[in-house]
Amino acid sequence: MTLQDILFYLFALQALLGGWLVVANPFSCNPVACAMALFLTILALAGEFVLLQAYFLAAVQVIVYGGAVIVLFLFVVMVLGLEPGSRPQFRKSMVVGGWIGAGTIAAILISVILDAHFPTASRTVEGSAEGLGRVLFREYVLPFELVSLLLLVAIIGVVWLSRRKAS
Repeated sequence: MTLQDILFYLFALQALLGGWLVVANPFSCNPVACAMALFLTILALAGEFVLLQAYFLAAVQVIVYGGAVIVLFLFVVMVLGLEPGSRPQFRKSMVVGGWIGAGTIAAILISVILDAHFPTASRTVEGSAEGLGRVLFREYVLPFELVSLLLLVAIIGVVWLSRRKAS
């Protein structure tokens, strides 16, 4: 096992642990702690990009997601004044709707993966930001836009979960 293999598994473990702490943190119910766990996950993914020698993507991962998105989530949570330890009460219809939505997204994802035509190994992408932008906005526009839609849904979810009940 090389050092690169060891680092890969360490970063993967850090990303999985950080993702688990974002969703089901047994140590704290504080949303700020969950945001910091998300930052831990983002740093692990940036480490994976460095191992792949994609230094631009690693820098963008830390600056855009680690900086801007985490600050946005913290801003929304703090402006709405969510108390630590308060968890929303879910109705059965909300849980069923969530499972239906997750199942629909999973079915769409599986059908897209099965129908996808992956590029051959001989294809290389330039290491510059211009080459990355060209590939992203010409050939992978749909997945790129779906990721932005996923971020929008996450922000709406944070706002909805942290809203106060009308008195």
